[in-house]
Amino acid sequence: MGFDLIGTILWPLKWLVELVLVAWHWVFTAIGLAPAAGLTWVLSIVGLVIVVRAALIPLFVRQIKSQRKMMEIAPELRKVQEKYRGKKDQLSREAMSRETMALYKKHGTTPVSSCLPLLVQMPVFFALFSVLNDVQKIAANPSFSGVGLLDNRLTQEFYDAKLFDVASLHVNLTTAWSQPDGQVSVIILIILVVLMIASQFFTQLQIISKNLSPEAKTGQAYQMQRIMLFILPLGFIFSGVFFPLGVVIYWFASNLWTMVQQFIVIREMPTPGSEAAKAREERLARKGKAIDSNGKVVPLEKYQAEQQRLLEEAERARAAAPKRQQPVGKQRAKKQSTKPTAARPAASPPPSTDAPDAPTPR
Repeated sequence: MGFDLIGTILWPLKWLVELVLVAWHWVFTAIGLAPAAGLTWVLSIVGLVIVVRAALIPLFVRQIKSQRKMMEIAPELRKVQEKYRGKKDQLSREAMSRETMALYKKHGTTPVSSCLPLLVQMPVFFALFSVLNDVQKIAANPSFSGVGLLDNRLTQEFYDAKLFDVASLHVNLTTAWSQPDGQVSVIILIILVVLMIASQFFTQLQIISKNLSPEAKTGQAYQMQRIMLFILPLGFIFSGVFFPLGVVIYWFASNLWTMVQQFIVIREMPTPGSEAAKAREERLARKGKAIDSNGKVVPLEKYQAEQQRLLEEAERARAAAPKRQQPVGKQRAKKQSTKPTAARPAASPPPSTDAPDAPTPR
């Protein structure tokens, strides 16, 4: 038997996934749900989503900060792109890459930072996929159990669980046809895959339509986001065919979490200059409040006093600034140096100190 590299890498994550599933399963059975019911295991999967996404909140905060920094340096990135526009030689490309990376390092951000929650969540997603695939082995080996707390009895219950008492949680669109009532299972899977794709699309759409400043909408990153808005759903269409029902439920619930989370962030912490920021300012103005220079919500009177103070400080600084002398070209400076000065009025001759002439004798 060969060495299973993927299984070895995923083993710790599968153990954690089983731990969370079994813990939630115990909670729901303790309140009276049937251990082998599809609803019990579906709620356990939703509980897994809650645990994973709650653990990712610090990364989500970092993602928001990274996105803001990327928008702040967008003008500088455009200057670098304009500097090397049309230059396709190797040296120019390397220089452009160095200057771009220097900007990222200076501001402490990278384009990858905005994808961190998704990248971190993918191993958990694959671990759940592997757990659900392993559950199917109970059909061939009744004594099979998971790698952790998902023992033989729980594995059997998970295997027997059916959503709406029809669709098994371990089947996908390619295997549902061979199951009893397979057509109903296919319909349920198609509906959930469509909802999964729609929620993903709406989440991305609300970001690029409401939470981007006008400057950000002119950059290359914005064009890439618009392309990904339509490419990602296409990817989920093809991959959704092979996702077990339990994974589709996990991904759909995770998308709902993301959608609500993004809605709250866009409403309460929008990107400065975006449509969402203007809408928030209008809501605050109706309540007699505004956002000060530190980003805090303050009473409108305090905001107006701060604006007046900042205006006075700017005027004093402008008045105290030294006057800028207009630069003079070399030719003009030369002409000014050779230009004759205006004639001064002649001064009266000084009185003579010689003795007056003696009178002529007669």
